[in-house]
Amino acid sequence: MTTIQEQGEALYAADVLGFAELLTGPERSAILRLRRFLESEAAPVLDDYWERAETPLHLRDSLAGLDLVEPSELGGAHPSELYVGFRNYELSRTDGSLAILYNGQVGMFRTVVREGGSEEQAARWDTKIRDFQMTGCFALTEPRHGSDVARGLETTARREGDHWIINGAKRWIGNAAFSEYMVVMARDEGDGQVKAFMARTDDPGMSLQKIERKTSLRMVNNSDVQLHDVRVPEADRLQRINSFADMNRVFRTLRPDVVWNAAGLQAGAYEAALRYAKEREQFGRPIAGFQLVQDKLVRMLGNATSSLAMAVRLTQRRVEGRCRDEDAALAKTWVCDRMRETVALGRELAGGNGIVLDTGLARFFSDAESLYTFEGTREMNTLIVGRSITGISAFV
Repeated sequence: MTTIQEQGEALYAADVLGFAELLTGPERSAILRLRRFLESEAAPVLDDYWERAETPLHLRDSLAGLDLVEPSELGGAHPSELYVGFRNYELSRTDGSLAILYNGQVGMFRTVVREGGSEEQAARWDTKIRDFQMTGCFALTEPRHGSDVARGLETTARREGDHWIINGAKRWIGNAAFSEYMVVMARDEGDGQVKAFMARTDDPGMSLQKIERKTSLRMVNNSDVQLHDVRVPEADRLQRINSFADMNRVFRTLRPDVVWNAAGLQAGAYEAALRYAKEREQFGRPIAGFQLVQDKLVRMLGNATSSLAMAVRLTQRRVEGRCRDEDAALAKTWVCDRMRETVALGRELAGGNGIVLDTGLARFFSDAESLYTFEGTREMNTLIVGRSITGISAFV
């Protein structure tokens, strides 16, 4: 097996311990192909779209055509989970919004359908989702329920013959405006259990409103969604999600993705800060030569490296079937804490220039705040870990 190490140069400046060496040569080639696209096509336009709070949808279309899900370099073999992680890492290293624009489809939407649907449903839809012929998003959070959504979910589903009638509201639904389908989580009025429904975004009774005035992930189009008597066939209900426990089983697969995204965002912030420190001169020399600046860079590098280590190990445990809820919760909490510190150090290092888009540091700084809340707040994930290590639940 050819590895990164055998091919020489390290793939990432923030990967000083060489975790990317675990990738095969073909997997590395696919990542580098993605990088060339991001550097030539995405990077030059990101600041403009971010400032205007508009989505560069053409970039998603181009990414969809890049053959990144099951890259041809692998000769028909399925990519490893580490490759998927580093693909997320590479995207987030460039931009957090772009990572969500792409991974919301091939990561979250595809995973929910594959893990939550029957074998027949997965076989019917998976290839179309992989190839972006069938676009979709996931809708769980509600206007009045975020952390308590497991118990407080208010969106309802009532069965009438071969159809379900869905009523309720959803909030913060990313990519909804650019999706044909929305996996809607709703409580069955019959048995009180949470179920998942593949609703079309153009169904009668479905309305979407863009959430304006965001200061983070400005290129992600998040929607407020209203559902009024939306009809979904029983054939389009995901058959293996019949309770919130079933949904949590799917989350167990998804949570490590956020860890990779947070690690990648730190890598991007570190590289931007290092580049700025080498170019910016004060007192007649680059600020990279000052002790306190080097201290900031070293702290950023330590955070980024250790976060990548946790992402890699969490993925390995998932592949081994040993990734517990508390493992993912601890990783998400700890890595996002480090991410917050890393992007703050980068913004601080650049002084006043750290609050304008030119260096990239302001974008990383702002976008980190959204990832900090993704897949459960720090408080909720802390309580999951606390329950595990003490044997006592502090949930109310």
